[in-house]
Amino acid sequence: MAVKTELEKAGVEPLSVELGEITLNENPTGKQLDGLGKALNALGFEIIDNQKSRLIEQIKTQIIKLVHYTDTSTPLKLSAILTDQLHHDYSYLSNLFSAVEGTTIEKYYIAQKIERVKELLVYNELNLSEIANLMGYSSVAHLSAQFKQVTGMTPSKFKSLQIHHRQNLDDV
Repeated sequence: MAVKTELEKAGVEPLSVELGEITLNENPTGKQLDGLGKALNALGFEIIDNQKSRLIEQIKTQIIKLVHYTDTSTPLKLSAILTDQLHHDYSYLSNLFSAVEGTTIEKYYIAQKIERVKELLVYNELNLSEIANLMGYSSVAHLSAQFKQVTGMTPSKFKSLQIHHRQNLDDV
């Protein structure tokens, strides 16, 4: 809503505003783009205008949607999802992502999954077995091992902490 409001203030009419992506029916003027860029930066957003950067953001957006907004209890192959959604060969997406981000798509995906697990642990509504199933892990042991590898502590230790160290999705 904040992005849509800023677009309207700048006199730019969007066709759609979705997570990480805006579709416009016409190109904004340079002045509109500058003003919009400053307003969006103040809100913590940025305009990405080159094709490779947009593709990187689309990869991140698809992974965030998959991890945080989709039931992943059924096994899904990340490479197939990204290839299908972004219409590029997975090896191209993987190489581009690694070159620009300095990490692999798989590591980014795991980091997002661990942040989601942290969120679910903090909510304290599901047990570890239910969380493992919801997040598509083959077992609680697999979830626990991956959680410890990423965070340095077990899920149980994390859950017992009074202060929960979670990251913003953009910082993962």
